[in-house]
Amino acid sequence: MKKLLVAVLFFGVLSSFTFDGGLSGRWEYSGGIYNGKPSPAPTEYTLRRQYNAEHYAGTFLEKDEQPRTYETGNYKLQLDSCFETQTYSAQPSKLLNVTVKYHFQIRNDTLIFNGILPNGTVVEEYWKRVQ
Repeated sequence: MKKLLVAVLFFGVLSSFTFDGGLSGRWEYSGGIYNGKPSPAPTEYTLRRQYNAEHYAGTFLEKDEQPRTYETGNYKLQLDSCFETQTYSAQPSKLLNVTVKYHFQIRNDTLIFNGILPNGTVVEEYWKRVQ
């Protein structure tokens, strides 16, 4: 009985760290650090990203307004790296059709991206899972 309890606890701990290999789901921007300077999530609006197996869409949400897609793109995961290519931007963007490499990790319900943008900006972004 004691061995069974230990085995169940061990399996429970291991299963709490499983990762399906994808970013599928809905994530909400919760702040970041840009060139060493903390930047909280905006309070006037919400940024969300919806990921499926290969693509993502960024949505801009304001109170009493219809959601607006601000960007879409493709992504690919390799080990702890995420390669994102923006394929649409609602505003002029220097990242359009440029692949950016991020290191990513998921801690509990938070997706963390670390990388350097083509303009040299060092980023660390936090996205909280909402669905």
